[in-house]
This record gives sequence, C-alpha cells and structure tokens, in this order.
Amino acid sequence: MLLQNRNAVIYGAGGSLGGEIARSLAKEGATIFAAGNRLEPVEKIAEEIINAGGRAEAMKVDALNIKEVNNFVDFIIKKAGGIDISFNLISLKDLQGVPLVEMAPDDFTRPLQRAIESHFITGTSAGRVMIKQRSGVILSLTATPGGISYPNSGGFGPACKFIESFSAQLASELGPHGIRVVNIRSAGSPDSQVFKEAIDQGGAKVQEFIKKIEDDTMLKRMPLMKDIANTAVFLAGDGAAGITGVTVDVTCGTTSALNYKLTPIAFIRKPH
Repeated sequence: MLLQNRNAVIYGAGGSLGGEIARSLAKEGATIFAAGNRLEPVEKIAEEIINAGGRAEAMKVDALNIKEVNNFVDFIIKKAGGIDISFNLISLKDLQGVPLVEMAPDDFTRPLQRAIESHFITGTSAGRVMIKQRSGVILSLTATPGGISYPNSGGFGPACKFIESFSAQLASELGPHGIRVVNIRSAGSPDSQVFKEAIDQGGAKVQEFIKKIEDDTMLKRMPLMKDIANTAVFLAGDGAAGITGVTVDVTCGTTSALNYKLTPIAFIRKPH
C-alpha cells in the first residue's frame, strides 16, 4: 500500500469528489479524518471506508473557522500522533453563468472569501504540525479557470488563481522543512454530484455545454473523479517526493478552444 500508516485530513469529504478521494487514500492504507460542515455526509464516508476494511473518523468542522480547525488538528495529534496529508476540498459556493457586469458583489466575492480564508486556515494549521514532523503533503484543487480565463465564471476563476498562487507560496516557505505543497487542476468531472445535478436541472442545454468542454480537450473527454483521486494518491505518496510548488494539470488537455475543430485524421501524413 502506497500510504500505509499515514494520516490524511480531508476537509469537504462529504462531497462526491471528497468522498472519492477519501476512499482512494484509505484503499492505499491511509487513516482518514473526514471533516465537513455537516456531520451526516462525512459520517457516511467514514462508515463506507470502515466497512471496506479501512480506518476513518468523521467530525463536523467549519474550514472557515480557525478555532474549529485548530481543535480538529489537536484532536488528530492526540489521537494519531501526526498529520501526513491535508486536502481542502470545501465548496466555494460560486455563481457562474452571469456576466461580471451583471453580478452582485456578494456573488462575486463569496467564492474568493471562502477560498482565501479556508485555504489559509487549513494550510497553515497543517503546516505548523508538519514543520515539527519535518514531513507532510498539503494538497488543493482548482479547475481550468485557474489557468485559462473563461467568461461568465464569476468569482470562481479568480478564486482558482488565488488557490494556485497560495499553494506555490506556501510550498516555498514549507519546502525547507521537508513539506510538499501541490495543487491539482481539474476540468470538472462529469460523474460528480455537481454535474449530475446540473444535468438534471438544465437537461439538454447543460449536456451541450459539457460536450463543448469535452471538445476543447486534447483527449476529447473530461477527467472523471477517479482520475483526480488517482492523482491525489500519487502526489501524497513517496513516488512524488520531488514534486512541490506546482499545479499538476489533470484537465485532459484543455486548450481554450484551440484544437476542438481538428480531427485526428487531419494529422495523418503519408511518408514520402
């Protein structure tokens, strides 16, 4: 097992992607400390992991509340002795599909505020513990707008850019202590609850939008939740010991609409 005897903290573990990542880390031997704003979803994830033979605990924690986060971390230290992996996956509660000039200030700033406060609080709380250990991995997740500006993404795009920038800066400060900090950039997973709900509500229009996203990737598909989870497992393990201070792209090759009109046959040439 790649993560045997390691303790992993996951904020937002009750979401579909958070749960997928928690189960994947547990499958590789990590003990999961699942945290969420609501207790029931994270208890369900912990129960699934335990029933599958893994180790997990659940606790209601607001990642925007520094006291709750620090108390949670103190509990883990007393219970397990340390923290090896910390991953913040809380929802940013962003509003998309509305032009900036028509958006209310609160709708724009909300995802930024949630990203800035939660990643600073959870990242520095884990960092203080890991400095004493001289080891650890802090992970985060963004999406395509972190690298490519997309219209009508509201405050989500700037929030992604903040998370990626903060991850790199934290890596520069914690690196001398043997701590790695890495961000994962996704293109959104069509099998996640967010996309399933959007399809249920928007029907054909949402499916058409998803098809455009797929067409704008080199692989002509979007990354599934297991693709993100597999990347998280790799980055948390010793095989990624030389990776820090970067954003790892798992967007299936999103290009900002540069190549979706081309077909593979356009590149076939007969030898002279």
